[in-house]
Amino acid sequence: MSKTYTLGFVGAGNMAEAIARGAIEKGVLSADAMVASDPSDARKQVFEEMGIKVVDSNAEVIAQSAQVMLAIKPQVLPELAGELAEHGGDDQVLISIMAGIGSAKLCDAVGKPARVIRVMPNTPMMVGLGMSGVAVGEHAQVGDEALTMKLFGAAGEVVQVDEKLMDAVTAVSGSGPAYVYYLAEAMEQAAGDMGLGEHARLFVSQTLLGAARMLVDSPDAAAELRRKVTSPGGTTAAAIEHMETNNVRQIVAEAVKAAEARGKELGA
Repeated sequence: MSKTYTLGFVGAGNMAEAIARGAIEKGVLSADAMVASDPSDARKQVFEEMGIKVVDSNAEVIAQSAQVMLAIKPQVLPELAGELAEHGGDDQVLISIMAGIGSAKLCDAVGKPARVIRVMPNTPMMVGLGMSGVAVGEHAQVGDEALTMKLFGAAGEVVQVDEKLMDAVTAVSGSGPAYVYYLAEAMEQAAGDMGLGEHARLFVSQTLLGAARMLVDSPDAAAELRRKVTSPGGTTAAAIEHMETNNVRQIVAEAVKAAEARGKELGA
């Protein structure tokens, strides 16, 4: 049976907004091809201002959409599962951005072999610079991931991976922005301590932005880019030597692996 909408959002938070805006701006979907539900009047208004139909009922979104984006917190799934089971058809694709909820667990919650596409995006999607990993669930059909790849590609970069790697994706890119902000905090603190005061944030943020741009555009690996900045016996060398002596590289690697381990725990 044909559906009224190509894509329905259950949950209209910031991430859903980034996905919807990217879809409209890049011509992936028109606003009238989407529908959304959310308990917050403020979030509903944001989607209405984009020209997207907003309804009060999750069930209505599920019943009228060919593909449903589950842009909700994982703890909301148990109360939503019944509506997905009752109002979703066997030909419907469920796109889940719920952290820690594997496709098998989502199928168990719904009570049937649902066609699940699982995505781990990150918050820079909100400025069109996201990094998303996409995994195809066991019961998905060939081509079910096509719309998802276009949607997340419209707001950044997207890579399809095996679902067993999604905890690694979460640890590296999903949580990754927080690691950068943590580094920025430390650099800003040092900049302030050294007297840069009101200019500290600009010095740090523009430096990180420029370095990230070079990582993207340069054919050189990160290690080579670092080497080119690090003159023997110079100021950068002093900083890198201090980090190496204090095992900063190992600490960062272990921290990322700790995030992956926590993802596996949550998934279990």
